[in-house]
Parts: sequence; C-alpha cells; structure tokens
Amino acid sequence: MHHDLIVIGSGPAGAAAARVAALAGLRVALVDKSAFPRDKLCGGGVTGRSMRYLAEIFDLAPTPDLFLPTNQFRLAFEGRRIGGQDDAPTLHMTMRHAFDAELHARAVAAGADVIAPARITAIDTGSPTVTLADGRVLQAPVMIGADGANSGVARALFGRPFDPAQIGFGLEIELDRDLTPDNTTEIDLGAANWGYGWVFPKNGSITLGVGGVHLRNPDMKAHFTRYLHQHAPHLADSGKLRCKGAFLPFGAYRKEPGRGSVLLAGDSAGLVDPITGEGIAWAMKSGAYAGQAVVAALSAGRPDRAMPLYRAELRYIHREMDAARRIRALIYSRPVRPHFPRAVQRHPAMSRGYLRLLAGEMDYADLGPKVLLRLIRNLGGSMLRRAR
Repeated sequence: MHHDLIVIGSGPAGAAAARVAALAGLRVALVDKSAFPRDKLCGGGVTGRSMRYLAEIFDLAPTPDLFLPTNQFRLAFEGRRIGGQDDAPTLHMTMRHAFDAELHARAVAAGADVIAPARITAIDTGSPTVTLADGRVLQAPVMIGADGANSGVARALFGRPFDPAQIGFGLEIELDRDLTPDNTTEIDLGAANWGYGWVFPKNGSITLGVGGVHLRNPDMKAHFTRYLHQHAPHLADSGKLRCKGAFLPFGAYRKEPGRGSVLLAGDSAGLVDPITGEGIAWAMKSGAYAGQAVVAALSAGRPDRAMPLYRAELRYIHREMDAARRIRALIYSRPVRPHFPRAVQRHPAMSRGYLRLLAGEMDYADLGPKVLLRLIRNLGGSMLRRAR
C-alpha cells in the first residue's frame, strides 16, 4: 500500500500532521493501535496556547460538550495554599478520550486514510516501510512517528524511546465531581520531587494526579496516595485505588527529532514542558510543523529535505524547553526547594507569572534576564529570612 506519508499515532501530534498533509493533497496513511475514542492518561488541561493551535490547525473552537472553562486557580505546596487567583487566565478542561477523538475525526475529514486498530509487527526506517500483523505492508517516502512516550518509531530509530533516567512518570485517577464545590484548578508543586500534583475539574468528574521525573521519585505511588489523602481520604484509606500510570517525556526532548526520512513529533520527540507538564500545545504544533515540512519536501521532489525543514521550525520550541529546564533546576534544587513556597507567598507576581506561562499568555523567552534575576533575588531573600 503506497502513500505519500505514513503517520504512526493519531493523538494530537499525529492528527495535526495528518490533517495538514492531507489538506495539502498528500495521500496520508494514519495508523494507530487503537480505534477512537480511546483512553489516554493526561490531566486534560488545554491552555490558551493550545486553544490558538486548535483554531489554527483544526479549525476547532471551544464548545461546552468538549470543554469546561475555569478561571479559578490554586497554587499549593504540600497541601498548603501559596498562591492563586479567582480571575486567572482561562484554562479549558477536557476528557482526552473525547478530545483526541475529535482531532482524529478532523484528520479523517481532511482525507487521511485511517488504519486502526492496527498492530505493527515491523518498522523499517530506511524505506520507510511498516508491516502490520494482518500482512499488509505500508510504504511511503516519509514517515512521522507520533506514537507517544513509548514510541515504536523512536525505538526503531534509536534502540529505545527515551533514557529512563530522564523521563517522567505520572499516576492519576478520575473522581466524582461532588468532592469539590467549585471549578478550582489546583497545582501542588510539593506533591512530588521535580514534579507536581494536579486537580483538574471536568464535565462530570475531577482528574487528580501526581507526576515528576522518574529517577527522583522511586515510589511515585506513595506520593500519589499522600496527595489523594488530602482530597479524598476515604478513597486513599480504602486500598481500592484504580489509578492509571504512564511515562511522560518531561522535558527530555530529542535534539535530533528523527533520522533520515523519519520525523518524530509530540511526546515521541519529548516535547512536554518541563515545568507545567503541558504537552498538548507542542504536540499539535510540532505535528503541524512536521506535516508542513513533508509537504514542502515532496513538492520539491526531495523527501530527504523534510528533516532539515522540520528541525529548523522546532528551534523555537527547543529554546523554550531549554529555558524551562534551567528554571526547573533552580526552583527544585536542594538548597532552594524549602524556601520556594515562602518566596511565592511573599511575592504574588511569581504565581501570576506561573499562571501566564500555564495559560500560554507568556513564553519562557519573555521572562528575560531581569525577571530571572528577580526570581533569584526573591528566593535569596526568603532563604536569608529563614536563616535569621
């Protein structure tokens, strides 16, 4: 089966790549192991940046059936409130099974040829060629791997999807909405080491979870149980936890997002914000970048040009993630971590800045040296006061 492009994975990154390429007239094979809708571990917070990309790439506006808007935000540390707003920038909360199904449907409507559910038995990244369990063989001049943190395409290229020492891990559970009286979103920066806990309200439920760098959290379930106990002690004490777990490419992006005529996008390329954990926006944008690069390369009759074109577009995202990793190393470092909550409490501008980053109203590049110096000064002042 010959196509112009094979896209493996139909989450936000794969659906974006397939839609962009199909709208440009390419014959796109969109392969996924699951039929849609399907479950996906994710807090489901859709930021302002994500909403812009949804409109730009998928022509999708927020609707009440798919999104719950919230402007109430609480920033906590080990269960104690340290900041927040009741008029925060709007976040849209969604259930990923419905959200991803909508993006998948829009890729299909653009003309992508869906092959799902499908089990892949072999990936030849040189051809590129994909062999399915039913005997079908897919071939195209270019392939895009958008199949998540455990990417089979990345494994075929590099031997393993990610370095386990750098990747993150998360646990989450869906709770009844009656456990909270309002639509407040919570981020607890002390719920895990080099990570955080989250409470995200949805239409009909609440998603509670904990995630962080895997190497620094050898017992993530203990962190999860402790965080759950703060919000639903009867469930935490019952011993009947039906939580879901998954690895998260928490800022450990690939500097080379593929090889040859095979591109990696979204989680497969490690494009998850190291501080906020937000990955939907970069997944959609990187998928669109990859699709556009393939269209341009094939239009020129040069499939080998897709990678350098794609890599050039990713520079901005990589710079943002580098800046976020430097800030994360500062605020989670051993000398600073005990003083960070006090600094945030004393300087409300710090939590407002975090909210603007989370909502996509500000980039890490916008912080600049002056803001970073102010952050260091605020943290240093709290450390001195504590010492006295």
